[in-house]
Amino acid sequence: MKTLTEIRHIRLPDAPPIHGLIFRGFLGKSDYPKMASVMQSCRNVDQIERADTAEDIARKYRHLVKSDPYKDMLFAELNGQVIGYGRVSYREELDKTRIYKQFGYVLPEWRGRGIGRAMLHYHQRRLLKIAAGHPKNAVRFYESWAAETETEAIALYLDEGYTVVRYFYEMVRPDLDDIPEAPMPSNLDVRPVLPEHYQAIHDASLEAFRDHWGYSENQEPSIEEYLEDPNFDPTLWRVAWDGSEVVGMVRSFINPKENAEYNRKRGWTEEICVRRPWRRRGLARSLLVQSLHAVKERGMQEAGLGVDTQNSSGALHLYESVGFKPFRQWSTFHKKF
Repeated sequence: MKTLTEIRHIRLPDAPPIHGLIFRGFLGKSDYPKMASVMQSCRNVDQIERADTAEDIARKYRHLVKSDPYKDMLFAELNGQVIGYGRVSYREELDKTRIYKQFGYVLPEWRGRGIGRAMLHYHQRRLLKIAAGHPKNAVRFYESWAAETETEAIALYLDEGYTVVRYFYEMVRPDLDDIPEAPMPSNLDVRPVLPEHYQAIHDASLEAFRDHWGYSENQEPSIEEYLEDPNFDPTLWRVAWDGSEVVGMVRSFINPKENAEYNRKRGWTEEICVRRPWRRRGLARSLLVQSLHAVKERGMQEAGLGVDTQNSSGALHLYESVGFKPFRQWSTFHKKF
């Protein structure tokens, strides 16, 4: 009788001839610790700051959108040890452009042998199969991404015909001293967040982020996903109201696990957004400054956030003006079908 691994065995035509190497599909929750182990080994070499556990991965995979791990994942296994894995998904943007995403990890000691390239080719074939059921007249791209420190991944994408289409920064305010003043615009106020506000806040966020590059509504986290996040803490949020309407927000959080891993005290001032009618009035700046004070009051000593460097609202300039500095650059790669 075949084992489950043998049943899920996937043959790759361009797999490198390495004795004991096989490729297989997803086997369920037993794979989560193996994924976390691979991710940890990769992050140390690639200089990516994260502290994902098997539990974190399981929680995220409960909320996957446009991706079925049993159909859309690939694992590289050598003599019973997982040495790499990847997954594909897709989204439709507001202008009907369809983006077919893939990512993959390979343990550093097994890179440069053709494993990652064979996995990338498999992902592309899988995405072509998915795309075959979608409208043919849409503009379609493969998409991948990498930090500037992931030099081997970048070299692979460029060699495979991908080009950089967007840059993002991780930014850090290295201290929480001398936070500038930024009063609230008139007739707006910030209120404590209550559970009965969650839906209005979520809806306002979806509306505000529609103007952002690459936006796809069904890719945004659900309220249920937020509630399951161990770092969910709406007492840190700063949400602006105009009467009965939510008009802007910063949904800050603290990740104690990452702070312990990297021996720091950082709060994240993230998901910064303002609905279109209330922009250009200083609201985002005021909410961000209030958020810096909020994480400082919790004992944090620095703050971080992510930004699209080409954000049309001038977000990068705003963040620099309150003391954030680029820490790491990420690139988004596209390749047209």
